[in-house]
Amino acid sequence: MKPVISFLLEQLKFLKSLRFRIFMLLMLAGAIPCIIVSESTIVNYRIRALSLKTTEAVNQCRILANHLATANYLDNPHNEISNSEIEQLSSFYDGRIMIVNESFKVIYDSYGLAVGRTMISKEVIDCRRSGSSETAYDKKGRYIELSTPIMGIEGGSAKGVMFASISTDSVLVSMDILRRKAWIIIITASILIFFGAMILARMLVMPFERIANTIASIEQDFGTEQVSIPDYTETESIMEAFYKLMSRMKSLDESRQEFVSNVSHELKTPLASMKVLADSIRGEDNVPIETYREFMDGITEEVDRENEIITDLLSLVKMDKTAGVPNVESTDINGLLDEVINRLKPLAEQKEVSIFCDAQPGIAAEVDRTKLSLALTNLIENGIKYNVPEGWVKVELEADHQFFTLTVSDSGIGIPEEALDHIYERFYRVDESHSNTIDGTGLGLAITRTAVLLHRGAIRASSEEGKGTSFIVRIPLKYAYTLS
Repeated sequence: MKPVISFLLEQLKFLKSLRFRIFMLLMLAGAIPCIIVSESTIVNYRIRALSLKTTEAVNQCRILANHLATANYLDNPHNEISNSEIEQLSSFYDGRIMIVNESFKVIYDSYGLAVGRTMISKEVIDCRRSGSSETAYDKKGRYIELSTPIMGIEGGSAKGVMFASISTDSVLVSMDILRRKAWIIIITASILIFFGAMILARMLVMPFERIANTIASIEQDFGTEQVSIPDYTETESIMEAFYKLMSRMKSLDESRQEFVSNVSHELKTPLASMKVLADSIRGEDNVPIETYREFMDGITEEVDRENEIITDLLSLVKMDKTAGVPNVESTDINGLLDEVINRLKPLAEQKEVSIFCDAQPGIAAEVDRTKLSLALTNLIENGIKYNVPEGWVKVELEADHQFFTLTVSDSGIGIPEEALDHIYERFYRVDESHSNTIDGTGLGLAITRTAVLLHRGAIRASSEEGKGTSFIVRIPLKYAYTLS
């Protein structure tokens, strides 16, 4: 059953086509007014024709009724001249005429069926009472009913009634002829509209097909030449949005390639060093134990460096994957900062660097404790690592009613001005000459910036080469959730 349903859905896929929908709209917009106009014309013709026929028949019946009154026909129903006039009028309208006298007896019937019978009907009574003609239209029988009073010779009230049934077949035949001609016009117009709608739908959809072809023709390098499709404002907007997306994708692809290249380089370097050390040991005989220990210490250092790179990469990847969904909780920022400083004091003592802390008390904020701790650790640790003997690192913490601000300053080697725009790039090292003397993976500031942005915060760096660096981090006290 499912394959059958899938097949049917596949066959009906064209119903979702914009071209098909435009075609159908144009067809309906062209055909429906034609049908409405033709039908309304026919209906108006029927109403007008029946009205004219009724008016004409009423006049003719009144004339005949006056003749009958003058000839005293109600008392002398065998008057041949009057009977001939009645017969002519009945034949002219292809109907039936009956004359009813004062006693409600039928004294004449053009069909010869009701002569001598009593005819008491609402129409006859109303006509005699009002003394004026009464008309009605019988849709089922398709004829017009007329009741015309016949006055006496002396005038006064009506003495009899002429009851006529006028056939409307001639009107209906004319309507059928008119309807056939109208449908011929409708069919001809529909054919023209069909081809016109196909051509117009094709022309209207063509810009979107050009967009699809342009997108399909773009190669893996994301293309370099921008194609403009100015047919509609919408197509221009689509292409502008598309090229913005392509530009971002190109940037992301270049960033990805650069990241993979940097990761490969950073991971290969310790492995190459370990291989060189291992080959050196394996290629020599009777190597002293001290040399073995020295080479093994070198291999251990490279393993530690490899582990540090992998740990930082995992932290960065984990932070990217959880971006937008931090584990936010109310946190004592003062306590968190004290923990980070206490953890880094042994490193500072080893590097002969002093750490000073000036914190405004009682600061609490909604943050992801783990990620913010990692960011603070990276900033303070960098201040220690890239410092000078007997240097200092100063940490300042303050807050207002909306944000808390953390400033980490040091008296270290500083960052060149041209490098400040690149320090948050992954694996970027300000001075490659320090790569072998100062531990680091080049991922610390990238991790820090990601963590700060995750908290809807901002980070800014200022530095003077040879005099030190200062990082300022500003984060909202209340985490700003976004609607998904």
